[in-house]
Amino acid sequence: MEVLPAWAPAVGFTLLPHAGGFLGSNITKREIPTWYETLQKPSWCPPNWVFAPVWGTLYTSMGYGSYLVWKELGGFNEKSVVPLGLYAGNLALNWAWTPIFFGAHKMGWGLVTLLLTTGAATATTASWCNINKTAAYLMVPYLAWLSLASALNYQIWKDNCNKK
Repeated sequence: MEVLPAWAPAVGFTLLPHAGGFLGSNITKREIPTWYETLQKPSWCPPNWVFAPVWGTLYTSMGYGSYLVWKELGGFNEKSVVPLGLYAGNLALNWAWTPIFFGAHKMGWGLVTLLLTTGAATATTASWCNINKTAAYLMVPYLAWLSLASALNYQIWKDNCNKK
């Protein structure tokens, strides 16, 4: 039986969050020119080109953090169920936002999803704090961005609630 190279788990964990981002980007690319551009957005809305590099950086950061937690706890085992389970829930919610907001045009449900994602990310960060401080710190920019994203989603929903 072949054993994985020592670097493989680090790369796998770091790249995993990008999978959902990559799949969601197909929906986003389709909907930006046809639907999103027609929405009223606040003056503080970042330009569209900012989102891909920011999400790429955040996905890399949280993915590497999950690797640090997995490694510190000795892999998938009883001790890792809660911290990595919370992380998995956070990722699932994160990945669900794009099909809800961009795909189904459900801005209000998108906001609910973002708030749940923020809660799961906060719980993840708190659970990681006692395991690996670096992993927890790697989640802080993500939490900050989720706050901005939630405020933006709310404002777009509020300003476009009568739009189909």
